[in-house]
Amino acid sequence: MRRKTATARAGQAATTDHATMAFSRPGGEIARPAGKRPLDLDHLARQTMGDRALEQEVLAMFARQIGTIRDSIANAAPTERARLAHALKGSARGVGAFALADCAACIEDMPDDPARIARLISLIGEVRDFIAAVSR
Repeated sequence: MRRKTATARAGQAATTDHATMAFSRPGGEIARPAGKRPLDLDHLARQTMGDRALEQEVLAMFARQIGTIRDSIANAAPTERARLAHALKGSARGVGAFALADCAACIEDMPDDPARIARLISLIGEVRDFIAAVSR
């Protein structure tokens, strides 16, 4: 009997579709892995209740916000950098840019880490490029 249970569990594990697994985020939202995409479009659609015009408006505002943050965060004082990272973290989670939000959360906790700041700037570029591509 024990053998059948282990075999049954192994079969279940083999059929688990990791692309559809959901993850709980620190802000309470549930998100599916976005794969290689820097923005979870399914999450954004849920946030905007499927309203494509609203999605475009939200993405345009977010692109402006992350551009402003990108231009100022590297040279900001640590206290200001933590404040900018905090604001970015919330906005990024709202639109589904979870890797960006997680990086911003790290900077909020450790605002003097140059490697994390460089990573954040790189992620901002990826998200902005993705937004430009889906907004055409």
